[in-house]
Amino acid sequence: MLTKLKLRIQQLLVAEAKFAHNVGLSPNHLSLIGVFAALVAAYLYWSSQFQTTLLAFAALCLLISGFFDALDGVSARLHGETTVFGGFLDSLLDRYSDALILGSIFLSWLIISVPWQLIGIAAIVGSLLVSYTRARAEAAGVKMETVGLAERAERLLIIVAASLLALVWQDAIRWSVALLAILTNLTVLQRAVYFRKAARKRESTTPVI
Repeated sequence: MLTKLKLRIQQLLVAEAKFAHNVGLSPNHLSLIGVFAALVAAYLYWSSQFQTTLLAFAALCLLISGFFDALDGVSARLHGETTVFGGFLDSLLDRYSDALILGSIFLSWLIISVPWQLIGIAAIVGSLLVSYTRARAEAAGVKMETVGLAERAERLLIIVAASLLALVWQDAIRWSVALLAILTNLTVLQRAVYFRKAARKRESTTPVI
């Protein structure tokens, strides 16, 4: 849903991408910085069970991680450093970041009861499958970007917003995970339906030899 906004933001990051390139930071370096910020955010989310105010810092680190995730792609395209491995690494590190963030929230906020544990597992599985469905569909030649309600940008913003809201309402974190459990698995269903229609259309137009 936010893909067009993401593209607009990427256009605004050209100056930052040039600066990063001038100081010797490659797109892969930027990806690793983003993962490090995600690691710090994950630790802060886990620690926030003891000190709720850490949620604000966790949200900030998550935004920093998202910033560098966008910046690495801009830098790669701007300086002709786009590679197959770079794209693979960026996607792989994004999945690690997503799992670490949701996993740390699970361990700190959802371990209280079985229903919340199941909700947390559903959110983690749904988040990973959103990315898998896109990768699998695009490997088959069906573009999947912008399809579905909860792409990565939306998921990050939901967690950031809930983290700030949790400073005055602690249950915001738990309910944000419940929302992610619904939206991510709904997105997987949307992408499955979209791929089915695209595959059928392709098969119907393919001449029989």
